Amino acid sequence: MTPPSTPLPPGATTAAPAGAGDDPVTASLARRSPLAPRAGRRGGPVRPGRGRGSSSSRRRQGWLYAAPTALFVLVLFLVPLGLVLRMSVSDWSLFAGSRGINVPDNFTAAVGDRLFGPAVQFTVTYTVVTTVILIALALGLALLVQEATRWNSVVRTAVLVPSALGLASASLLFYALYSPQSGPLGPLLQRVGLADGPVSFLGTPTAALWSTVALVVWRFAGFYMLLLLVGLQGISGDVYEAASIDGAGRFRSFWHITLPLLTPSLALCTILCVTGSLLAFDQFYILTKGGPDNTTVTVVQLVYSTAFAGANDLGRAAALSILVLGALVVVNALQFKALRRKDV
Repeated sequence: MTPPSTPLPPGATTAAPAGAGDDPVTASLARRSPLAPRAGRRGGPVRPGRGRGSSSSRRRQGWLYAAPTALFVLVLFLVPLGLVLRMSVSDWSLFAGSRGINVPDNFTAAVGDRLFGPAVQFTVTYTVVTTVILIALALGLALLVQEATRWNSVVRTAVLVPSALGLASASLLFYALYSPQSGPLGPLLQRVGLADGPVSFLGTPTAALWSTVALVVWRFAGFYMLLLLVGLQGISGDVYEAASIDGAGRFRSFWHITLPLLTPSLALCTILCVTGSLLAFDQFYILTKGGPDNTTVTVVQLVYSTAFAGANDLGRAAALSILVLGALVVVNALQFKALRRKDV
């Protein structure tokens, strides 16, 4: 006697594979098999083109999400870069426009400029001094703020407030502070006995360099402290606890644990600091205008003066910009190679 057949769920009868027979148990197992045809939302089989359609839809969504960034890069980077490349190989004056190909004369004239060597030397010196002081100070401040003390909020706020000020505005503020006529710093140094007479913060090459470094350190120390503080808070406390159990002191823990695990954050800060220092312009243009005697002219200042404040030669200025861009690419590639963390 054949047992009565069990009623199947609506829409599932068509999905039973051939050869399942009339046994309801066998039919149910066959429908649950991964080799059985899958039922659609309404019980019907899945149409073959639905998977490809969904994949192409996701691909279109990805392109739509990336389109604004791609447009931004195209308009604000690739198009200006192409224009600068064209200028660098052309005889292109500020008012007359392009007058034909002028390569490699633009590059030889840019390198042969009497201010090119001193500008490169001063820019490299400024970059090294600023990077070392900024990274060391930011690391010290990050370690100080990380400690649980009652003055954390005060220190963090005091260091971060200058970061909210624009570099041009900060340069104007320090220009007023350094002023020998109305600035308060000179009389203050005389009053506390650190200076015997009037102080000229921008009157000599060395004083102008260190006065500008003081401005940049004041302006950016909070920003780099914040980056390093994020890296410090990402280090697990279990690592320090294990080192303490093994008898490691604070210095050994800092040297063998903190510094190695903080390498990605240090690499990021170093790359940002070096790139920003090599492209320094605002602070020197406002504070020193390249003086005294063109001893504080940076490479970017030389590009500006070649294009707009002297020879009005856009072709030579563009050739110098291409040289600066190539140097930046090489320097950043070397930094990536030296500071890249090796994954185990």
